[in-house]
Amino acid sequence: MTDIKDPENTLVMEIPHGEVIIEMRPDLAPKHVARIKELAREGFYNGVAFHRVIDGFMAQGGDPTGTGSGGSGKKIPAEFSKEPHVRGICSMARTQDPNSADCQFFICFGDTRFLDNQYTVWGKVVSGMDAVDKLKRGEPVRDPDRIVSMRVAADAA
Repeated sequence: MTDIKDPENTLVMEIPHGEVIIEMRPDLAPKHVARIKELAREGFYNGVAFHRVIDGFMAQGGDPTGTGSGGSGKKIPAEFSKEPHVRGICSMARTQDPNSADCQFFICFGDTRFLDNQYTVWGKVVSGMDAVDKLKRGEPVRDPDRIVSMRVAADAA
């Protein structure tokens, strides 16, 4: 495992292609980080598909139904910031309603600055983007790759 500075605000996500370490940013999005940690600790993300993966854009997952329309049932108010959407940034998916983020998130493959100030940035991949790059592509993805496990680093044995 990579050197982790703040285990309470770091996610360890296992996907079929390797381990992904995400540093969460409670300074930017405290409500989103708190909810993601709560869901990770419940095992909510384990087995969930990356249902929408667009080359050069982003990989979206976190929907328990795998359709892009499912959720956990708890909306999170927008916490937009000036943090740029660039390679490795983790941000929340939502509907047209800015306050509709729930459990779905996406990881940017590259510069997606047109999303700035419209989606809540809550973290950044600090290790394992090579594994994210190997996710199966599609919209929707046929036979999608799934999150094996996602946990808060502080909880790791």
